[in-house]
Amino acid sequence: MTEVRPLRPRRVFIGWVLAAYALARVVSTTILLLVLPHQVPSSMTGGDGVPVTYFSFTALWDGEWYGRIAEDGYPEVLPVSDSGRVGQNPWAFYPLFPLLSRLLMAVTGLGFPTVASTIALLCGVGAAVLMGLLLRERIGDPAAYLVVALWASFPASVTLQLAYTESLAMLLLVGYLHALSRERWLVATAVALLIGLSRPIAVPLGLVTLVVVVMRWRRRRERPISTGTYASMLASLVGCGVAGLLWPAIAWWRTGSSSAYTDTMAAWRSYDTVELFVPWIDRVHDPTWGPWLVGGPIVILLMVAGPWARNLGADLRTWTLGYTFYLIATLDPFTSIFRYLIPLFPLLVVVLGAGWADRRGNTWRRLLWRFVPLLLVFVGGQYWWTDELWRYVPSPTGDYPP
Repeated sequence: MTEVRPLRPRRVFIGWVLAAYALARVVSTTILLLVLPHQVPSSMTGGDGVPVTYFSFTALWDGEWYGRIAEDGYPEVLPVSDSGRVGQNPWAFYPLFPLLSRLLMAVTGLGFPTVASTIALLCGVGAAVLMGLLLRERIGDPAAYLVVALWASFPASVTLQLAYTESLAMLLLVGYLHALSRERWLVATAVALLIGLSRPIAVPLGLVTLVVVVMRWRRRRERPISTGTYASMLASLVGCGVAGLLWPAIAWWRTGSSSAYTDTMAAWRSYDTVELFVPWIDRVHDPTWGPWLVGGPIVILLMVAGPWARNLGADLRTWTLGYTFYLIATLDPFTSIFRYLIPLFPLLVVVLGAGWADRRGNTWRRLLWRFVPLLLVFVGGQYWWTDELWRYVPSPTGDYPP
């Protein structure tokens, strides 16, 4: 069995995680600055003829919608076309990120692009630290450093410093998983409610919570459960349920339409209504997308189910499978799928070979020979993602969204 080195002091560990994450963001910033001169000024960047700056370049696409929400809030009347279909409107976007941006804009007097990208950057820092702390006791310090570095360098990880909600959602997601791992049920409940205002990922987290609660109940003879703990465990389950319904309920309350949220989401889809599983199944027949949409979930299942993923624990395994199933059920698969893969960070543990129970692959030498080529591929992927998907190209037929 491979000798397991003792964990470093917590503050030293956090310092190394911060250093790794900072280097990753320097690389992403460099890529953004290299692509920026090729961005054509448009309404997304502040208007035609207005020079594109770094901060205006960070607020394209959904960032434009978040900016509108931060400045004007949400409409009480849904826009409806002549055909009777609800049009695109701010109710598709969860409120926590734009409301935090509005607050910081009021305090600092700065514009939305500057404030929003700064919030995203800071949330990413917090997510990296919590991710490292969540993983270090399972896979050791060296592997935890490298997993965080790979996650921070993933092709779509550029969004972690853009006016998008990925970094806020990751901060809350990893915070929730960390609270569950420490059996801090009430903390998890509070975080779940915040998740319900940031991203629609509470449903798969509810499955994770159920698994963790059942596993804790099965150990009740070795570790008795008090009445208060039972109540706290139940609260965490209820919290995920409430979080999943919270934003659609608020949209209903504000607009008077019980289907305001789903009707709004359908405005971005290829279908008149939100159809579970249908977009994924239909796209499977596409010769370009089909092999990926069929093979991807199978590969993820094999990666998580084997002994090479034992150190992930039941919670991270369940999250990976539950979130993947959730994407299949709800996603209209297109170019945005790269962003939606960011929460699948546990897969990086398996890719690095750090998931074996005896930690056979967790020596620096074995880790680095996998880490270095992956890092190079990821950094190259960042440039491709930034130039091909993030950079907006005005055209009559539109551009592919990131």
